[in-house]
Amino acid sequence: MGAPEENDAALLRAVAAGDQAALARLYDRHAGWLQLRLTRRCPDPETVREVLQDTFVTVWRSAGAHRGGEAGGWLWTIAARRLVDALRARERAERYAPVPAPPAPSAEDSVLNGLDGLDGLEYGDVGTALRRLGPELRDVLRATVVDGLTTREAATLLGVPEGTVKSRALRARRELRAALARLAGEPDDPRHPAAAPPSSPRQPLGDPA
Repeated sequence: MGAPEENDAALLRAVAAGDQAALARLYDRHAGWLQLRLTRRCPDPETVREVLQDTFVTVWRSAGAHRGGEAGGWLWTIAARRLVDALRARERAERYAPVPAPPAPSAEDSVLNGLDGLDGLEYGDVGTALRRLGPELRDVLRATVVDGLTTREAATLLGVPEGTVKSRALRARRELRAALARLAGEPDDPRHPAAAPPSSPRQPLGDPA
């Protein structure tokens, strides 16, 4: 017959005395159900593995604090507290994680994001670019950019279908982009070449009359 199996209290006393083999036996006996119970409270397997490891690290350091009684309840109390600590640490990390820098805005986005109102921009290059837009396009920009309305809200305000708001917004951005490019000295859209200047009338050959 084999040697009688040591109970949990005896294993914990051995762990408190520095017996690593006793800790290994305690782990084999309780890790399975502890992991299962932790998984029911936390779906992240990596967090569960870390908490389970931290639990038995705490057991190794604090086995002498066990005062007898049911070891399973004592182990679960440690595991539950380590889980709470892990979840709080993850929440803090997510809360204070650095926010990636947004991409650099395009020229027309820089203009639109800085507008406090379209009506006041009557002078300068921006005013010139905006005046080149038709009134229906300016109304869409005012509703969606300045007022911050959604497409549905802008459609209700302007009395047009949502599809019309989307198409006008795209057209307004396209025309604003072209106007800003021309004001910045960039070449015009190659799809719309500038008209060639009229040629001078040819002079007749020979001495002038």
